[in-house]
Amino acid sequence: MIDLRWVRLEKTDDGIRVLTLDRPPVNALGFELVEDLGRAAENLRKDEAARCLIVRSSQRHFCAGADLKERQGMSVDEVRSFVTMLSSAVSAIATLPIPSIAAIRGAAVGGGCELALACDLRVVAEDAAMGLRETALAILPGAGGTQRLSRIAGLARAKRWIFTAKAYSAAEALADGVADKVVAPERLDAEARRLAEAIAANGPVAVRQAKKAIEGGFDLPIAEALAYEWECYQAVLATDDRIEALRAFSEKRPPRFKGR
Repeated sequence: MIDLRWVRLEKTDDGIRVLTLDRPPVNALGFELVEDLGRAAENLRKDEAARCLIVRSSQRHFCAGADLKERQGMSVDEVRSFVTMLSSAVSAIATLPIPSIAAIRGAAVGGGCELALACDLRVVAEDAAMGLRETALAILPGAGGTQRLSRIAGLARAKRWIFTAKAYSAAEALADGVADKVVAPERLDAEARRLAEAIAANGPVAVRQAKKAIEGGFDLPIAEALAYEWECYQAVLATDDRIEALRAFSEKRPPRFKGR
């Protein structure tokens, strides 16, 4: 575990990493918490044994967004600097080479929702609420919300979420394609862990290359995207894990992947 004040980063032998927000009472995104997020992401990027990340909260809420008390004391230049730092920290989570899962309880609004959108998948408790509420504060999402939500849910839904500044229920988030699964609150951590285990059980190099292919090819013309997919595919051809998968199939046993 690395030494952070408002975030805990736990590592397990199975390659699952758990990033826990722990700033009472609502994980408000102040300077120190955002700095911790960036440092945790930097550590994860260097972690070659990592296979999947869970982002969760130890508090009642996932993250209630910006620390407005701290924001009130900032000059315009300080706000500009802070939002840039927040956007960089959220993007650092989004661009990790491993898949990430947000386990959302309570409120995930404003910057907290943007952090959840930066993850690849979202498991949401039935009593949770999500939303980009910035326009109600006479600002707009500045940590990727306008871009990531539109790519996840589509333009019309993203506009509705952002223009109305509404907090949406878990069921509404599922219907709009923002939540991937909704579960009872008491099952949230277990379900996120189950999903992470299903991902971590697969070939680590293949999963990383699959994420790279999906995201890198998304905005390309189809011919270029297919060429990019093939480039990513070639990275797995010489791996020991590919040979192990074939051997395990022949021997009728589960494969033992080493990530190389």
